[in-house]
Amino acid sequence: MNVAIMQPYFLPYLGYWQLLVASDVFVLYDNIQFTKKGWFHRNNILLNGEKKLFTLPLKQGSDYLNVVERYLADDAGQAISKILAQIKQSYRKAPYFDTAYPVIEQCFLCPQTNLFYFTEHSIRLLCQFLGIERTIIRSSDIAIDHSLRSEVKVIALCQALGAKRYINAIGGLELYNKTTFERAGLELCFLQSHLPGYRQFGAEFVPYLSVIDLIMFTSQQQLKEMLADYSLVRN
Repeated sequence: MNVAIMQPYFLPYLGYWQLLVASDVFVLYDNIQFTKKGWFHRNNILLNGEKKLFTLPLKQGSDYLNVVERYLADDAGQAISKILAQIKQSYRKAPYFDTAYPVIEQCFLCPQTNLFYFTEHSIRLLCQFLGIERTIIRSSDIAIDHSLRSEVKVIALCQALGAKRYINAIGGLELYNKTTFERAGLELCFLQSHLPGYRQFGAEFVPYLSVIDLIMFTSQQQLKEMLADYSLVRN
């Protein structure tokens, strides 16, 4: 069984969804520390041919809170309305706007105010839209010692799930030791995304945008092909 473990990013880029496809069980970290520099509450869209960042407003909180302990601001609805208006403005002429926008709107209009549950809702909705049928589990629901850290915790999560292989994003290549995983009975692999360009509005392609951009410009068949366009690297 293949297990992948990731932070709950909001409407992430293609590589995140490829990691989901590569796994049998996908673990969402809910008991991981929130960081403002991460992608828990923000992402990029295409606006006037350029990358544009949008951000969900959050209630003030300690820098040491876990993502499941963070909440949207009381007036987040106003900001969300502005973001949705910006998405409409940017993508209304995109070829798949009519099918893509309703699901994106559902993601933003989730009634949850807890940041983790808000983001988890969007991940599950997009999995349905993208045709990704995988088991998604919250990390806190897995019976391990959650005071563990780094690769020790990853190994404990994988062992508790009965995994034979752990798949991490390629960015973690320097974080984990192959021998340590082998001693724990696990194969360690890294997902190398192949991120082909696609036609946006005819200008130069702008990469690494939110999945919002991807589903506005690509057909269901193209999405299926792109989700499968990755390789597994064994370090």
